[in-house]
Amino acid sequence: MIKDIEPAECLEMLKNNYLGHLGYVSGKSPFVVPITYFYDIEENSILSYSSNGHKIEAMRDNKVISLQVENIQSIQNWKSLQVHGLFEELLGSTAKKYLHKFALGVQATIEHSNGKKPKFISDFSIRLQERQMPIVYRINIIDIIGKTRVTKE
Repeated sequence: MIKDIEPAECLEMLKNNYLGHLGYVSGKSPFVVPITYFYDIEENSILSYSSNGHKIEAMRDNKVISLQVENIQSIQNWKSLQVHGLFEELLGSTAKKYLHKFALGVQATIEHSNGKKPKFISDFSIRLQERQMPIVYRINIIDIIGKTRVTKE
């Protein structure tokens, strides 16, 4: 049986993960790409970053996006949530502040889920090794929808 996930459980799932699939529209075509993210509980938003390119250009043009996060044990046992939100590019010292918050948050999430804290940001994020400052962005959450299927064995 498939049922809705309560909002509090959706937020907990969002908090306990750091990998998701970002959905955005470029022109008339939808795109979905994997991203590393951090759920900022204090501001009820998603933090991430990217190099300047197709994804960033598309989100600047059409700020409506989605983020999908799932926990799949099997075809009979899974949870999935979808965040709907608005893209916001962060600039200057604000971008640096939130990039630091992102890095610390993802490290803590990995440590909580795996019991082992990454020593270096490059352990989970190669792009931060580039010479120029990445584009740091926030997804301001509008709503979250969650579904689950659990079959008793």
